[in-house]
Amino acid sequence: MSIEVLLVEDSPGDVRLTQEAFRDANPSIHLHVAIDGVEAMAFLKHEGAYALAPRPDIILLDLNLPKMDGREVLAHIKADDSLKTIPVIILTTSEAQLDILKSYQLQANCYLTKPVQLAAFESLVKSINDFWLTKVKLPQRQNA
Repeated sequence: MSIEVLLVEDSPGDVRLTQEAFRDANPSIHLHVAIDGVEAMAFLKHEGAYALAPRPDIILLDLNLPKMDGREVLAHIKADDSLKTIPVIILTTSEAQLDILKSYQLQANCYLTKPVQLAAFESLVKSINDFWLTKVKLPQRQNA
């Protein structure tokens, strides 16, 4: 069975690196990409072009996004009874204590800082797979 992952990321380079690292780590991962917060919420709410979008097993969420930032997206997800059980992993460049605190106050499941070195970034993505998609017991996916 495929593992559905929603990556909310506006950097094409980070999207490509994440896709490649997940492809190497686990070929059963089906990575969906939203490039801003508005698109992410449309995907999660099955709106417009995303009417048939699958429910993600996990969400990788950048904080600094156009249109609607990651903090707003996280607040919307965790306030929605149909979405709040999806684990949300913050994956961002920010190391600011305020961002870390706010993310956990908004009920993020994990906060990770993107490394700048390519090998370290690939290693981090593989560790996400090893922990969140291999060891952690996730809620069974509901058909929306």
